Amino acid sequence: MKYLVLLCDGMSDYPLEKLSGRTPMQAAKKPNMDKLAETSELGLVKTVQDHMKPGSDVANLSVLGYDPDVYYSGRSPLEAGSIGVDMKPTDVSLRCNLVTLSDEENFLDKTMLDYCADDISSAEAKILISHIHNNLGTSQFSFYSGVSYRHLLIWDNGVLDVGNLVPPHDILDKKIKPYIVENADNKALFALMEKSCALLKEHPVNLERIKKCKKPANSIWLWGEGVKREFPSFKDKFGKKAAMISAVDLLKGIGKFTGMEVINIEGATGYLDTNFAGKASAAINALKEGADLVYLHVEAPDECGHRGEIEGKVKAIELIDELILKPFLDAFINKEIKILICPDHPTPLPLRTHTTEPVPYLIYDSGKPQKGAESFTEEFAEKSGNYIGKGYMLMEKFLR
Repeated sequence: MKYLVLLCDGMSDYPLEKLSGRTPMQAAKKPNMDKLAETSELGLVKTVQDHMKPGSDVANLSVLGYDPDVYYSGRSPLEAGSIGVDMKPTDVSLRCNLVTLSDEENFLDKTMLDYCADDISSAEAKILISHIHNNLGTSQFSFYSGVSYRHLLIWDNGVLDVGNLVPPHDILDKKIKPYIVENADNKALFALMEKSCALLKEHPVNLERIKKCKKPANSIWLWGEGVKREFPSFKDKFGKKAAMISAVDLLKGIGKFTGMEVINIEGATGYLDTNFAGKASAAINALKEGADLVYLHVEAPDECGHRGEIEGKVKAIELIDELILKPFLDAFINKEIKILICPDHPTPLPLRTHTTEPVPYLIYDSGKPQKGAESFTEEFAEKSGNYIGKGYMLMEKFLR
């Protein structure tokens, strides 16, 4: 038996007037998911408990079968593992986004215009993060470049409890002042953010971006603090040799810490222009060459949700169905296969951020078809009556 987890980040949503009262999952043309739904178990799963923040870190750990209450210690340590930063036990890591703030002179008067600086390229971002490190880096603070807008700060002998550092995607189009709540422990972090504005404002990379009508990456934004934590390997925990496929450092880091083979895909961006076909091909090859399970993560629906892009989110779901699921099903026709399809969390377009509501799941077993539903949607998942209250139990159910 081979296993595929197709994790469609942020796919579930609310009914939208612009989609005639449908959700993006309902509006999308996804014949392969819907065909599977006819003979699959559908249901709802609570991937993020109400006392935790609904981040992709918590939610994906949950789907992978790791109880976040036991294993979660912050988002950025997982990303640090992906980019090869070996954290000491005394280190605190923080996510360092390159963002676009409005151009008011006073830092606290600025507005968060874009959490990803117009999808800045990794090549441009590397230049900017290097510039930041050369000017703001010290024996205490070290900056490391990652992918696109997602980067890392390591704080030597840092403080973990620094107050509420808000994710930038949660405060789009809002003034930043209410979210800059200084105390003795976090004052230095906010100072780094403010100083970065002066360093990046006139940088040649940003001046060139402005010429091309792109938003400048004119500030860093620090959040997602955490410390390193050890994980039991996925193989030890579930008895399956597993591989991770994703465009983002967070999922690659989770894969690394849980002993999965991390497969890098050329052209994987985390957005609508990602290499969907390359991900499908890599998943097929991994299973044929010895892996028992592949966890294939697709970021695009989540990114469209954060940006409020209704048509983009529908398109993302359709591309997953056409360019990933279809070739996978074609490759494993008449073979023993189990498939789990689900989001990690909702990213509702009206809110443009994550929520803790349960998400729909689909479990297909080629050897045990059952009466399912006519389509894989939030509505049919709820109508099934199947409910998993603790998300980390989904993986055990899937592999059982």
